[in-house]
Amino acid sequence: MAVQVYGIPTCTTCKKALQWLTVNDIEYEFINTKEHPPTQAMIQVWVETLGFKPLRNTSGQSYRAIGSEKESWTEAEWIRAFAQDAMLLKRPLFVKAGHAVAVGFKPETLRQTLDR
Repeated sequence: MAVQVYGIPTCTTCKKALQWLTVNDIEYEFINTKEHPPTQAMIQVWVETLGFKPLRNTSGQSYRAIGSEKESWTEAEWIRAFAQDAMLLKRPLFVKAGHAVAVGFKPETLRQTLDR
């Protein structure tokens, strides 16, 4: 089964991850979150696996635009926010069998993570 990689095509980290997957003969499906944003139900499953904090794209404009109110948000509020604005999700996000298995690109640990 191919790993799903959620991200945007202009993201340099996503590009590096996709290149690494190709070089390492790992089958993948790239999903552009701008064109095909994940549903709230999908995000709920990902949060159950990884938690909401690792999923936050804290360097993006969408995150900064929220302001200080985000510091007191609950998990449910984060899930709703991720579903409303996929740019709040850190990328790339790797999903196997519907479950998030890794976020961000760290080649030294990605192979082990994807082999589980």
